[in-house]
Amino acid sequence: MAWILSSSALPTRSLPLNSLPTHSERSDKLNSLSWASSFPSINISVNSFTLPPAPSRYKGSFVQAAWTRRSRGELAKQPNRKSWKQRTDMYMRPFLLNVFFSKKFIHAKVMHRGTSKVISVATTNAKDLRNDLPSLTDHNACRIIGKLIAERSKEADVYAMSYEARKGERIEGKLGIVLDTIKENGIIFV
Repeated sequence: MAWILSSSALPTRSLPLNSLPTHSERSDKLNSLSWASSFPSINISVNSFTLPPAPSRYKGSFVQAAWTRRSRGELAKQPNRKSWKQRTDMYMRPFLLNVFFSKKFIHAKVMHRGTSKVISVATTNAKDLRNDLPSLTDHNACRIIGKLIAERSKEADVYAMSYEARKGERIEGKLGIVLDTIKENGIIFV
């Protein structure tokens, strides 16, 4: 392939290097003030152009499609679909207990899963408990938080709730005390 480029600002292959236009000659040719006129005009001509050989249809060559239809087995899997338990759990066990232990305080709340509304809250950081308790994180504070959560949940007509332990979390120690106190005060865990 032989390409010949000719331009007012670019040199052509047929011109020698010493015959290039100087800066003053180029600036004289620019008489338009538009943005497009600031680019050089390029004329491209093709002396000879040959096409590559066409692929043969019957020599075993094939074109692979970019997208193919999934097989029935792959369609049946549906990896993003939730399981039956994931879809119905929020209706079967609508009230969820959430307990959080920080270094200074203990927080507990009961939420409705479907509406995300908070039913009852108890924390040792509340004004009425903060000044009365000797320690805000000991076992006695856990019992008081469990009792308050149970009483406030009964006032909201919630008598059954569930607690889902996080991954690797054991129900023992302070968490066990909070859950046992809630059970002792008449709340059923489902």
